[in-house]
Amino acid sequence: MGFYAGENEPLVARDSSANRRGFSRPGIPLVAIFVFLVISLLEAFFVVPPGMVGVVVTLGIAKGFDSGVHWRLPWISHLELMSAKTQLLEENNFIPTKEGLSVGLDTAVLYRLESSHAAELYREVGSNYVDVVLKPEAASAVRGLTSESEAKALYSSGRNLIQNELKKELSDKLSKRGIIIEDVLLKDIALPEQLSKAIELKVQAEQEAARMEFVLKKEQQEAQRKAIEAGGIADFQKIVSEGISPELLKWKGVEATEKFAGAPNTKIVIMGNDSGGLPVILSAAENN
Repeated sequence: MGFYAGENEPLVARDSSANRRGFSRPGIPLVAIFVFLVISLLEAFFVVPPGMVGVVVTLGIAKGFDSGVHWRLPWISHLELMSAKTQLLEENNFIPTKEGLSVGLDTAVLYRLESSHAAELYREVGSNYVDVVLKPEAASAVRGLTSESEAKALYSSGRNLIQNELKKELSDKLSKRGIIIEDVLLKDIALPEQLSKAIELKVQAEQEAARMEFVLKKEQQEAQRKAIEAGGIADFQKIVSEGISPELLKWKGVEATEKFAGAPNTKIVIMGNDSGGLPVILSAAENN
């Protein structure tokens, strides 16, 4: 604070704070410029997380960046992050079959974005490429293939064939855009009630026919076994009958009679002879 005395006036105290404010005003713009430069420097650098791809749009030009730290023009560049991880798309479809039936089919598509095509895909389609491209293409492919297949193929061995065809068709259409199709799965199928019953009856009839075929084949094998067994017995009997002569039978009879006569309890044995001979009488008592 100073003192001032005008002509014919007493000394008056005057505050010099206004002068101080005047001297400090030039420092405010310098602080603002410094803060702006710091914020701009921070805005110029950006980080792309792992499993993501960054698309920087600068004055209408899109450029892709992999994970890591990168630089861009601050304030005029826009950063868009897009996932490069494997993602799952699940859809509930009502589709026609070859028989003209409408069935419900749940599908799952495993896909991922190729990093090198991220900028091009963003420029041509946008970040919502799943809704714009992937979902319509998947629904169209599913309807196209199932309309050429019977309902039975959706839950039998033809299921894997349909899945492989769907994967191939989607890959051919979407790979050029940088969308990699890893797998296509048919999760669940809902058939009309009448069709489900008809299929169950058909499967039961097929199983019964297969069982009867097995039984008939088994019976045929058993008949062949018995025929072979009978043939063996007949051959054996033929061989034995050819080797047995009347003289051999007589001799075996004599041997058997002698053994019988030699038993302790045997008294008298009368052995018949042929029509030209006399009977033979053996007494065990005399032999003893």
